[in-house]
Amino acid sequence: MFDLKGRVAIVTGGNGGIGLGMARGLAAAGARVVVAARDAAKSRAAVQDLGARGAEAHAVATDVTDEGSVGALIDATLARFGRLDVLVNNAGINIRKPAHELALDEWRRVLDTNLTSAFLCSKAAYPAFKSAGGGKVVNIGSMMSIFGASFAPVYSASKGGIVQLTKSTAVAWAKDNIQVNAVLPGWIDTDLTQNARREVPGLNENILRRTPAGRWGVIDDMAGVAVFLASPASDFVTGAVIPVDGGYSIQG
Repeated sequence: MFDLKGRVAIVTGGNGGIGLGMARGLAAAGARVVVAARDAAKSRAAVQDLGARGAEAHAVATDVTDEGSVGALIDATLARFGRLDVLVNNAGINIRKPAHELALDEWRRVLDTNLTSAFLCSKAAYPAFKSAGGGKVVNIGSMMSIFGASFAPVYSASKGGIVQLTKSTAVAWAKDNIQVNAVLPGWIDTDLTQNARREVPGLNENILRRTPAGRWGVIDDMAGVAVFLASPASDFVTGAVIPVDGGYSIQG
């Protein structure tokens, strides 16, 4: 039910953080993994990490905000592995400023990286999924699609958009046996959130106080949900939005 042997998965931003945690999970379940990201050196390190765990992995340098680059990613995956079964839309950035301090180019940069990229990658993957008789899309949202934060207006807007994109494509593509779901990570210990702890006073203490599990998540906490949503176990699950947050979102 959770076996991914023979399956091929693309993970955007899969060379670190949540993306790498998910790539590790997919690889452990037997999938061949394509790491799609801009930083070639970091991607090589991720491929080595996955290879050391016995997985077959490949890196493709990709600008997920560029339609041509995304198309080349899909073509390269099909050329190397002959199929595509899973797409994890994980690439993301943040610029922590209140709305009145954000420049328009900063707003656009975050939206393009976090939201438009998921649209471009999903659209580009759709023909491969349809011709294969089905596929899985896993979109990475955030707690910020539920809660407001004064320092994250554009990040929150992008992740709220991810949730609605997930639901819309889930409805549109269900007839093609393509399941589209979203994961809402809680506070996971990554480079992105380490920067947040430096930039937002009291954040670490507030997170620990509110999280029933009493700790920050680690990237390998994201592995299981990735396997579930990529595997036959979730064939009747689509349009779902699943928090992976140690209970953070259920606290009043």
